[in-house]
Amino acid sequence: QVQLVESGGGLVQAGGSLRLSCKASGSTFSSLFMGWYRQAPGRTRDMVATINGGGRTDYANSVKGRFTISRDNAQNAVYLQMNSLTPEDTAVYYCHSRRTFATAVVGPDYWGQGTQVTVSS
Repeated sequence: QVQLVESGGGLVQAGGSLRLSCKASGSTFSSLFMGWYRQAPGRTRDMVATINGGGRTDYANSVKGRFTISRDNAQNAVYLQMNSLTPEDTAVYYCHSRRTFATAVVGPDYWGQGTQVTVSS
């Protein structure tokens, strides 16, 4: 089983920045496909950004150019740098992972507990 623990959420004013961290344990980190998702009240849980073991990234259109996902395999960690935040970014942000083997996803979804990000106007 993979355990994921997020940190770094909080309250920030519009236009500000925040950096989220996710620490993983219970698996070889380099084999994990990692991502950040978010869910606002009354909304579905949507992908924000993903990163594979080699550093290839993907972003939701709503955050492209403002958010940056990165990983540090030596630290078993993935990060989300969020800049130019707006109230529409307010949500619970979840770290996500799945095990991979070569190009295939081979394990179930794992989720962190979530961290609240609130952007005030």
